[in-house]
Amino acid sequence: MIKLILSTSLLLSSFSTISASLTVEEQRIEKASTAMPEVLAAFSKEITQFEQRWKNLKSYKQATDLVHDYSSQLWLDAKQRIITSKSYDDRELYWARLLSSKTIRTTKPDFPITSAEQSTLLTLLENGSRGRTDLAYSKSTNKKILLTGFDPFLLDINIDQSNPSGVAALLLDGQVITHNGITAEINTVMIPVRYEDFDQGIIEQLLAPYYALNNVDMVVTVSMGSKEFDLERFPGKRRSVTAPDNANIVYGGTATAPLVPSLNDRPLPGSEFVQFSLPVKQMQQAQGQFKINDNHKVITLMKAFEAKTLAELEGAIAVKGGGGGYLSNEISYRSIRLHDQLNSDIPTGHIHTPRIAQFEPETEAKIVQQIKAMLEQSLVAL
Repeated sequence: MIKLILSTSLLLSSFSTISASLTVEEQRIEKASTAMPEVLAAFSKEITQFEQRWKNLKSYKQATDLVHDYSSQLWLDAKQRIITSKSYDDRELYWARLLSSKTIRTTKPDFPITSAEQSTLLTLLENGSRGRTDLAYSKSTNKKILLTGFDPFLLDINIDQSNPSGVAALLLDGQVITHNGITAEINTVMIPVRYEDFDQGIIEQLLAPYYALNNVDMVVTVSMGSKEFDLERFPGKRRSVTAPDNANIVYGGTATAPLVPSLNDRPLPGSEFVQFSLPVKQMQQAQGQFKINDNHKVITLMKAFEAKTLAELEGAIAVKGGGGGYLSNEISYRSIRLHDQLNSDIPTGHIHTPRIAQFEPETEAKIVQQIKAMLEQSLVAL
């Protein structure tokens, strides 16, 4: 433990003098290092080496090459680490990414760097370490599945929070699943819990090529929910919760005044509710500890009820879709809206996993196993 604390302390040695330059997420590093030093030390060797190489860079070209290679390797190492250790811990990658972005933001390389160049390098770090640059289907399978997970969130309540959807993204990426002689390769991406990224079109940029070309067979977004698995049938358009995102931004929507999100500085287009197209009956056959619900619950400005059809929601103002009024509902809404806009026939929808308290590796193992079983069962319907 002493070694872990010392290792983490080296990474944080200049924290007190540069905290004003850090993002809200990066400012939590200090608290996290005290609460769970072993998590922050998981990639301490790699991060220290990255910082040393960063300091000695002589050009922006060298910087882009370094960040591209380092971030991609960080994603690969995080996947390998969680598989090898069987830790079911997504937190190590999350905090390693923040320690790395802190280096880019606050440590000067050996060449003049502009704010625009720094911003580009931070985006490279995000894309590589979230699996965006690793999205390639290389296996010879019958089907292709794209799955997204989320970062840990609400960290000011529980700094040591894990997210089962992130665990699933790390463990399932690149896996080949089989059911009734049908095979499928899974590719995954990790999504930030930040309103600004959604408003700038991160989901649309990720998914538009797949929907336009119909070149995968299912898109599944995943996040942490409540007690059981919920397949969210009717996602809603608006934000209506007072919970902050990971940047401590509270969007301002409420149950009585839900707000429309943005897309590239304009109001997000689309109807108030959309309907998913996952193979529900097949997914509900997946065996596991948790019940799998076909969730029809919605809340409009007029009432809360279980809608049987999308037609029942015509003319209503969305307060909460099946997935709520936060970003887990919104990733589902945005993906389905885009799917419909581009006339795609790719089955698309959202899985809410059971909730965990802080970090529960045994429960998360069962959650991921049941998600995998749901994907396997779905193959006969794709």
